[in-house]
Amino acid sequence: MKPLANAVVHGNAENPCKRVYVECRCYTDGEVLITIRDEGRGFDATAVPDPTTAESRLLEHGRGIYLMKTLMDEVSFEETGTVVHMRKKSNVGPDAQTRAA
Repeated sequence: MKPLANAVVHGNAENPCKRVYVECRCYTDGEVLITIRDEGRGFDATAVPDPTTAESRLLEHGRGIYLMKTLMDEVSFEETGTVVHMRKKSNVGPDAQTRAA
């Protein structure tokens, strides 16, 4: 999972003495909330370059935040980027559950 790799590599600078904390909440309606916290110095999420630009497309790094924002419904950063909250809503609404029955 890319957010965990980002926390270890970028957040904690691969320091084996630093920890990464993960909290995952799954709800009966299918919604998932994930929080990942590292012990690093943090970063400015708004300063991360767009990996889809012509000058960035061939780089071998820099896609973690882009992937999180693309795959999740909500992504937010707190505490100078050392905490990331991700939310994925259920793709199954009440009408779809009724039709499937």
